[in-house]
Amino acid sequence: MSDSSPKVGLHILDSRLTGWGFPRWGSAAAAGLDLHACLETPLLLEPQAPPALIPAGVSVRIADPGWCGLVFARSGLGHRDGLVLGNGTGVIDADYEGPLMISAWNRNPPGRGAAIRIEPGERIAQLVFTRILRPDFEIREAGATSDAPASGRGQGGFGSTGRL
Repeated sequence: MSDSSPKVGLHILDSRLTGWGFPRWGSAAAAGLDLHACLETPLLLEPQAPPALIPAGVSVRIADPGWCGLVFARSGLGHRDGLVLGNGTGVIDADYEGPLMISAWNRNPPGRGAAIRIEPGERIAQLVFTRILRPDFEIREAGATSDAPASGRGQGGFGSTGRL
């Protein structure tokens, strides 16, 4: 794993992106690179309908296995409008070089929530690059004498610590 930021190959697949200001971060301190909806026509996402795959118009080549990309929904669209990623968070492995697709889903309840209209070029997601750590596992066989956690946590099962 390298100690410095990786050189990431960025292949622009949709020529409209440069006119929309891509690539850019929303501010000098922003963690996420804005991803645009590379659609030909507006897309209407109805509440609770199946997620739609929206092309981001780019592919990346991270190459360094010590790094990956994470695709997140933009905060305002998720909170205000109900737009979330259909897969929660997208993971871009260092060896994936295909087109980035954004799985968009309208979490609003049917009959009570509004449809979400996504315009061509709209910034709908963000790509964050982060380091990866792969631990060395110490394999313990089931039924071993030391099955109890050394910390004592987990003895009562999932959620057993309760709330304060």
